[in-house]
This record gives sequence, structure tokens and C-alpha cells, in this order.
Amino acid sequence: MLKISKIDTESKDQVNRFVRFPYQLYKDCPQWVPPLLMDARMPLQRDKHPFYEHSTADFYIAERDGKMVGRIAALENIHYNEYHGTKNAQFYLFDCENDPEAVVGLFDRVFEWAKTRRLDKVFGPKGFGAIDGYGLLVEGFEHRTIMTMMNYNFDYYPKLLEAMDFQKEVDFVSCYVNMDTFNLSERIHRIAERVKQRGVFAVQEFQTKAELKQWAPKIGQAYNHTFVNNWEYFPLTDREIQLVLDNILTVADPHLIKVITHRDEAVGFILGFPDLSYGLQKANGRLFPLGLANLLIDMRRTQWLAVNGMGILPEFQGSGGNALLYSELDKTLHFYEGRFRHVDMTQVAESAVQMRHDLVNLGGQPYKNHRVFYKKI
Repeated sequence: MLKISKIDTESKDQVNRFVRFPYQLYKDCPQWVPPLLMDARMPLQRDKHPFYEHSTADFYIAERDGKMVGRIAALENIHYNEYHGTKNAQFYLFDCENDPEAVVGLFDRVFEWAKTRRLDKVFGPKGFGAIDGYGLLVEGFEHRTIMTMMNYNFDYYPKLLEAMDFQKEVDFVSCYVNMDTFNLSERIHRIAERVKQRGVFAVQEFQTKAELKQWAPKIGQAYNHTFVNNWEYFPLTDREIQLVLDNILTVADPHLIKVITHRDEAVGFILGFPDLSYGLQKANGRLFPLGLANLLIDMRRTQWLAVNGMGILPEFQGSGGNALLYSELDKTLHFYEGRFRHVDMTQVAESAVQMRHDLVNLGGQPYKNHRVFYKKI
């Protein structure tokens, strides 16, 4: 018998059951990367996560004969709806066995939840903030997740949603770059040098985390204003910006982060991170006793680089800023010549037409596709 229940986020046992379900579901899947348990619990901590300062969410589980077979979160992001003029509900943290009845049961609860709030559309997966990955994986199931910044799911997930008449909202494509064949045109470097010589832009580089922390507030504000034309954008609060920065600084290598400045203000950035997915798999959700050591070892040994954030404020696009970004990305990659052999350009929305076009021209090969689905209710 199938049972759908809302969990009590004040109950440690219920929260742990919700959070730990994917660790069991994907235990034999070599492509899945388990998040740290303390990070996985954060979205359910209403007193700590800044999302709840302006919006709301609830969490549901599906049980069959006492065994948990699925889970889902229902969100109303009020800031997103206000910015876009919509009445949308979001779903996130959706995981389920290949059980169509359980999936229907979970989504029926999300639909009911949304209707009580007078919302007329459900879309997702889309999470609680800017560091949560978007969409269900629809292509590239054979590839391991890069850290935990993207969702991974079995190939039956999209089929289950399509059977419920969910449709495509937007795709986020990730591109793969092989450093053995990557070679940026000298023309781009020349344009970038001319732009710097004109004094319109400068490049801020970092040697230590202390230097990076001093620039963190400016980076956060640039991040909050760069993607205003993107589908996924909504204005972040100061605490949401701080959450992004805290996550960035935790795994940052200062040499992999650069800031484009205009009159000493941050107007663009490149955020590169050593991929720690193998270390996270070995940690299996726990920092102690050995998880932290595995992550530190992986940070030194990994040959994969994740570029999970690159952009320039809209008002500076088309004035040489993009050329400067790509030139600095090339310099960053070659600074570590021989160490990083593989680069993941993470989740670029199809609505970011110019960026997608540029990545292909730079030799990026689309190799993963995450799709956000929607259904009107």
C-alpha cells in the first residue's frame, strides 16, 4: 500500500530519513556523487537557510508497505515570482524508485500544495538558491557528476515526468573541454589586451584565500547582477549572497578565480574549482573521520576543473568584456598546464545564446544536458 506523508522538519529522525534516501537509492551507481550530509540537511533547516526569510517549502516522502520509495520538495520562491511576474511553484530534491504510482502520488501532493497558494504552474527541478543545480539529467548518464553542483538521476526519471504530461521548460547544457586540444585564438588575446590598454577593464587576480575574502563582497554583488537576463535568475538577499560566497570559499583555489573590474568595481568573474567528486564519493557524506582527508587529497590529485560561474554584467557585454573573460580563462587553464586535463563548463542555459555559441567556438563539446520540466495546473 502506498502512503504519501509530509515530514516534520523539526524531527531529526524524519529529516535524516528524507536526506539519506538517495544514499541508499544510488549506492551502486558509480556516477552519483553524495553530498556532505551537513550540506544535504541545510535546505530543511528553516531557522538557518536564508531562503525561508522570504519564501516557503515543504517536504514529502512516499512509502510502500513501510519502505521509503521516493521523496520530493515543494517550493514557493516569492522573490522569483515577483521578479518574473509569475505564479510558479518549484519542485526539487525529487528522487524515486522506478515506481509510477509513487511518482504520481508525490506530484499530486505538490500540485495540491501549489493550488492552496493560488499558484498555477509547477516546474523544476529548481532549488533553494544559486548554488543548487537545475533540471533532470536527460543526456550524459554515463558521466560522473562534477562535485555536487549538478543533479544526477537515473534515465527513467524524465520518462516518469513525461508520462505525467510534464513538458520542457529550458535546457542547461554542460560542455567538456579537453586541454590537449583546447587552443584559444590569438585574435581573442589581442582584443583582450587592447581592452586592458584602453583602461576600460582590469583583471584582479588572487594568490591567497585572504586576498579572495577581501574581494568576496564585490564578487557577490557582481554575481547578483550578472545573470539578470537569464531564465533562472532572481535577486539574492545579502544572506543568500553570503551563502554562495561561503560555499565558494570553502573549496576555492585562489588562482582559479579572477575578477574583471571597471573603476575598481567587480563587473565580471571566472569561478573555477578543482573537481572533488571522487573525494566526495569516498567520504560518502561524512567529513570525519576520513572524509576531510579524502577531499584534501582529491584537491591535489584531480585532473578535472569545474568552471561553475563565468559572466560579465550585461551593460559591459559587447565592449570587449567577453574577449577578456575568455582570454583570462585560457590563461587560468594554462597556469596549471599538465595538471588539469579535463574541464567541465557547468550548466549554461540555452537562453544564454551568446555564451553557448562562444563555448562551442572555443572547442567545448556538449556532453551533459539537464532539463527543467513544467506543468500547468
